[in-house]
Amino acid sequence: MDLVLEGLWNLAGAVGQLFLQPFYYISIIMVLLLYRRQVILERRLFHVRLNNWLAQTWRTVLGGLLAGIIVSLVGAFIGMTLTIEGILCIWAVTIVLLLVRVRYLCLAYSVGLLGVIQFILDRFPSFVGSGFGAEVIRTVRELNIPALLCLVGLLHLAEGLLVRWQGASFAGPLFFEGKRGKLVGGYQMQSLWPVPLLLLIPAHTTGGVLPWTPLFGGDAWQDGFGLVALPIIIGFSEMTSGMLPQVKARLTSNRLLFYGLAVLVLALLSHWWGWILLPAALVSFLLHEGLVWYSRFEEQESSPLFVNPAGGLKVLAVLPDSPAREMGILVGETIRKVNGVPVPTKEEMHAALRMNPAFCKLEVLNLKGEIKFLQRAIYAGEHHQLGVILAPDDKAPVAVRLQPLSLLQLLRPRRSEAGARGKRRPAGRGGDKASQPPSAG
Repeated sequence: MDLVLEGLWNLAGAVGQLFLQPFYYISIIMVLLLYRRQVILERRLFHVRLNNWLAQTWRTVLGGLLAGIIVSLVGAFIGMTLTIEGILCIWAVTIVLLLVRVRYLCLAYSVGLLGVIQFILDRFPSFVGSGFGAEVIRTVRELNIPALLCLVGLLHLAEGLLVRWQGASFAGPLFFEGKRGKLVGGYQMQSLWPVPLLLLIPAHTTGGVLPWTPLFGGDAWQDGFGLVALPIIIGFSEMTSGMLPQVKARLTSNRLLFYGLAVLVLALLSHWWGWILLPAALVSFLLHEGLVWYSRFEEQESSPLFVNPAGGLKVLAVLPDSPAREMGILVGETIRKVNGVPVPTKEEMHAALRMNPAFCKLEVLNLKGEIKFLQRAIYAGEHHQLGVILAPDDKAPVAVRLQPLSLLQLLRPRRSEAGARGKRRPAGRGGDKASQPPSAG
């Protein structure tokens, strides 16, 4: 009973600490900014809103809460020797990386970098610094890098599962300039999950000790336990023009699961064999960066999927609650005929729809290459194009050019990011992982 009361008391204190910290609220605000930016871009490109940024935010907050509970429970058996000074140190490195590029705002980069710095400092034990620098050096030397790398691995495993579950649902369509200057359709997939972690740490208390001994910490657990709050964000950002969003999300999920498992195994090995610590720290950010670049290379080598074939119009996106959604039109399918008339261009599709403004019949080529026939009544006030967004043609008025997303672009999204064709402006991109305050992404 004493152990239960001690645990509940520590839990209440850690939860209070979590909600008193500004970092958790900052992370939610940054999620809001990212999804708001996506909606602004959608309105600029398509003159409609495909996603509700408030609903997206709540879904990711709930997903992050679930991930936080699971990772915290697993972490209770791994154990941490993390201090408040250590948390501030991780945040400081993370914010510095944020200034370089948004996707570097990731626990994989910050912990990996701190692991390399700790390894170098340990080679020079006589170097202690002075003043504030001495305090920083002491804090870095005391960081339990293997335990933190375990946390990185666990968070990436959680991220991989969240990407598989929610990643494709937050994909946003766009037009951008493909190979040889031709306009193609594609998807930018960005999701962020604020994860509130409650980490079990050794502490000098008057309460009981744990009935089990966590992996990290050793004899430190003999004096009791405590809980410390660590709010972070996990997230990813991918672009695809050669795959359906759900296919890209599944592929990204598999790679994240592989990465998380690799880092977790190396972290555990480094606990028993110290010489593995440096390779584990390097793998933490080098393998992460390698996955980013491989994904980009894969997209460059793939043929674009969202281009209009001869004699038809490729569906890039379907608006929620639209006639097209009710009729069962799917992303990636091709509209070949409207009211019995071939529609090789958007203008001919509009003309065919006007032939019978109260009813329409469609001939659609599905993803398996089979023809399906759809029909539905059309009512006044419904979308003039049945609620489908088609792949761009040569007359598309706007497009975007992807480039790394900066913090300034996130805070101040410009409506001109999708520029007129011939004067295209950057729309920004967060790389493989558009992560925010310390992120697993």
